[in-house]
Amino acid sequence: MNIRKVFRFAAFLSAACGPIWGQAPRVATLDVEWETDVAYFDDLTDPAKLAASAEPITPIIKTFMPEITIADIVAVNGKPVRGSWVFDGRVIQLFPSPMPGQAVGDIGRGAIGQTHLEILQSDGTRVGSIMTSGFSGGPAPPGLPPSYFLNFAVIGGTGAYLGARGALTTPGAANRPASMAEDPARRRANGGTRAHFVVYLIPMSWPDIVTTAGEPAVFHVDFSPVTETKPARAGETLIVTATGLGPTIPVIDPGRPFPSDPPAVINSPLEVTVNGNVTDVVNKIGWPGSTDTYRLDIRVPNETPPGMAALQVTAAFIAGGEVRIPIQ
Repeated sequence: MNIRKVFRFAAFLSAACGPIWGQAPRVATLDVEWETDVAYFDDLTDPAKLAASAEPITPIIKTFMPEITIADIVAVNGKPVRGSWVFDGRVIQLFPSPMPGQAVGDIGRGAIGQTHLEILQSDGTRVGSIMTSGFSGGPAPPGLPPSYFLNFAVIGGTGAYLGARGALTTPGAANRPASMAEDPARRRANGGTRAHFVVYLIPMSWPDIVTTAGEPAVFHVDFSPVTETKPARAGETLIVTATGLGPTIPVIDPGRPFPSDPPAVINSPLEVTVNGNVTDVVNKIGWPGSTDTYRLDIRVPNETPPGMAALQVTAAFIAGGEVRIPIQ
């Protein structure tokens, strides 16, 4: 089989059958858990006191005061990770009925600024960053759960989240306020709060399995297609063709084709399921000569029953659509 023809036809289908203007976009949900959250407020008049105290110091918070919040990311969608998020903003204390020294406005908001999340795998491998801008405090925007708080727009991303858009909110979170006189090197020792963000993400590309003429581009090891007349078997190794799986190691400049020697190994955390069961991925590379097509060699779980099996790829905690393949 000429695999390059498969790729070209898949690209044609993607262009011809892409999102129609006016339809709701596909949205991925990332539940980002974090801990040791401390909000540092600049209540100092003497710069020499910045980050000088090893002990916790409660700040005096005033409107227009600069604020830096730092926390440790510990899980995404229940999967252990590492990383940090940082909020850089300014207190506005906006209220419809303000107290003296607060700001008057038609909706309650605590601060305005930018929240940036940088996510790593548990071994320290960098996955990507999500950049947001908006308001802290007050209700979530229309279209998000009314019980949630915060109003942040995802304005971009890097790594696996390159070009992403969306929104960030939370079902409820409170940080530990601290003076900027407190040494942030002691943040974990001095302690902070724990909660989570919900990021509704619209990726620039999705981790999807390629389909051609309505059939998944899934092959036996001899590159013959998996079809109803030649189905897969439990325990068999299959070759899955996918797109949207993100950066690789070694790094390939965006838009340049993947090399064959050495192969470009997928950088993001990757999971393939068959009927919802996680299966072994024995090979995960960018297909040499292509720019956004990947080869995954997977092993069908031994317990997979005969019939049409659901196959799904998840990369960087974003799940692609399901396809179905025949199992004998």
